[in-house]
Amino acid sequence: MFIMLMLLTIASFTGLQGWMTLFNNFAVEKANFDGFNMGFTQSIREIPGFLALLVVYILILIREDRLAVLSIFTLGVGIFLTGFFPSFLGIVFTTLIMSFGFHYYETVNQSLTLQYFEKSKSPLVFGRLRSIAAVTSILTGIVVYFLTKYFDYKTSYMILGSFVMFIAFVTFFMDPTDKSKPVQTKKMILRKKYWLFYLLTFLAGARRQIFTAFSVFLLVKKFEFSIQSVALLFFVNNFINFLISPLIGKAVNTFGERKVLSLEYFSLIFIFLTYAFTPNKYVAAFVYILDHVFFNFSMAIKTFFQKIAEEKDIASSMAVGFTINHIAAVVLPVLGGMLWLINYKIPFIAGAFLSFTSLLAVQFIKRYENL
Repeated sequence: MFIMLMLLTIASFTGLQGWMTLFNNFAVEKANFDGFNMGFTQSIREIPGFLALLVVYILILIREDRLAVLSIFTLGVGIFLTGFFPSFLGIVFTTLIMSFGFHYYETVNQSLTLQYFEKSKSPLVFGRLRSIAAVTSILTGIVVYFLTKYFDYKTSYMILGSFVMFIAFVTFFMDPTDKSKPVQTKKMILRKKYWLFYLLTFLAGARRQIFTAFSVFLLVKKFEFSIQSVALLFFVNNFINFLISPLIGKAVNTFGERKVLSLEYFSLIFIFLTYAFTPNKYVAAFVYILDHVFFNFSMAIKTFFQKIAEEKDIASSMAVGFTINHIAAVVLPVLGGMLWLINYKIPFIAGAFLSFTSLLAVQFIKRYENL
């Protein structure tokens, strides 16, 4: 199972990193995006995450590992098509296809990791997969850097999409299932005892979407980062995450979820305020890297859930969790885009407020630490 998840993670982050590295410049240069266009597209991108609860019902028809492969293939198709539609509506359309693939894979990936690895191992596996994702993103950033020197956007997207679809084809012939694992509930589950997991997941999704929609857009729009500068920033960012991600998994085991998440949310308050008020592009790039490092701490929300959950609820709860994570995600980017037109600082100040709220909420984990 780890080998299959590793290969699919490589495909997923090759596609995502390549798409992200090209996207802001592609959108601005080819489709003349402004803040509202960007916010609207990012909201559309999160609709598949909001619909992740449908995974529960798809699993009635198809095994989780098969759905993971199909999702990665869909991701590849969306990326392959992106360069063919350099317009606002075209980008919205291809983004939606790509996003269904990425979000459904992430839902199943988290579910399989929690099912197949015991509680002391799952943080380490999450950390290792994040490290693999970072190294993949580094290599993808290098490839994209040179692709853009010799090819146009259309060809670059075609090359990236083809690679993602190829890995999906290879993994289609693997069967990593273990028949002894508990049969997962094939319906939507909402339990009162999971309330804190739901709340933390919602808040994490809300603040994450502000980062996803506007952090790189800020660098491109305000500080005029070129596509090569964005690729270089991603390279440095992912190299740091490659080194740090396995340590975060160990930190979750050593210090516990509450302390790790408290450090994340406390730090994010200042990171978002720096986005809002710094006049320096190098400071903005530095806090972008810090933001990405702290995002990896969010694995602790899932490992916290694993400790309080019934085993048969994992697949359903990961799907429901993804939907909860994306409730705000569907609304916040487009709302943030409108606020951006008033003052670009407003979305980032809202991110600082959400981080403070998360810091307060995570203290309730203490109730479960002695169970």
